[in-house]
Amino acid sequence: MTDDRPYGRWALADDPRRLEQLFGRSDLLPLWIAEPYVELATPVRRALTERTAEGWYGYEARPPAILDAFWSWMDRRHGWAGDGVRTTVSPSVGTSIGVLIDQHTRAGDGVILQPPVFTDFKPLVVGADRRVVKNALVEVDGTYRMDHDGLAEVSADPDVRLMILCNPHNPVGRAWSESELRRAAEICAENDVLIVADEIHADLVLQPHSFTPFAVAADGTGVRWAATHGPIKTFGLAGVCDTLLISADEGITSGFRDASSRFHLTRNNVFALTAFEAAYRDGDTWLDDFLVDVSGNVEFLGEGLPSPIRLADHQATYLAWLDFRGLGLDVPDLGRWLVDAGLAVSPGHWFGREGAGFARMTIAVDRPILIEAVERLTHAVDHGSTA
Repeated sequence: MTDDRPYGRWALADDPRRLEQLFGRSDLLPLWIAEPYVELATPVRRALTERTAEGWYGYEARPPAILDAFWSWMDRRHGWAGDGVRTTVSPSVGTSIGVLIDQHTRAGDGVILQPPVFTDFKPLVVGADRRVVKNALVEVDGTYRMDHDGLAEVSADPDVRLMILCNPHNPVGRAWSESELRRAAEICAENDVLIVADEIHADLVLQPHSFTPFAVAADGTGVRWAATHGPIKTFGLAGVCDTLLISADEGITSGFRDASSRFHLTRNNVFALTAFEAAYRDGDTWLDDFLVDVSGNVEFLGEGLPSPIRLADHQATYLAWLDFRGLGLDVPDLGRWLVDAGLAVSPGHWFGREGAGFARMTIAVDRPILIEAVERLTHAVDHGSTA
């Protein structure tokens, strides 16, 4: 493949080796990775260029301005000032969740997931010799909700110790309301279940919806909680930046910091420091424009998808959850159909069997790419075969 690939020379999304491994072909339109494939924020790119030009890349302390920039961002964009919480740097969301599973559950304990849900959660649970306990989301006419009755039932098991909550939800695109989050907090508080809220998509909620921090919704319930944040999804910085672990619980914070110290999880990267601060300090205008573009892509999909393919109710993230059940195909046949259509998208069953019949497609792309994706789907529906 030439160097004019859609997303950059070595982007994982269109790495021909990875495409061949997962989809059996490398000549597909790659829309399966949760990253923005558009021109990224100028303030971040400028800051990285200036930092590179300094010509010195040794050990560097983490200045207070880094976390100050994050909390200023959260306050002005989401009305959350972070009072009474402690903020700790973590290399990744997976690192944070993995450490918390290890520290706050025992081998054989249950960890609640709400499928269909982000693919990396299950391996973190199973790899730690814990049990996946499903509290599946309920879908009605394309809109998903939490099954609070089911949550009360599974969390009553004394061996169920932790719940991973995706807020906003990847892949179904729900921005959970304050009442939905609060009820989950109340149930888990009653049963002494720790909630770990993955809020890495917090900035990607589309109008007229809004992001509710789990910490705000859970205030006063007595539930123990931690939340993950960071600029990696918002600004396309997964290959550069760290993430954050936030909690009001001293035991959670101190335990994670002990693990960080023991395993050297927080050795600073000079470019990560630069990108992190620049994104949260100067990224508002870029994000505002980006969200308008994503909203436009959602509208385009809703109007342009060929019947019987449908777009699920889309409130948050730049990940469209597409319903292919109207095609009447089983899981293997749908996978082949999508590849024959010339698309590399994430099959719904990757997110749990509850996702069968669906697929997740990244829509943080320039409109011509999305037009091409819809044209390929339309051709596949009309003719039964494509690229």
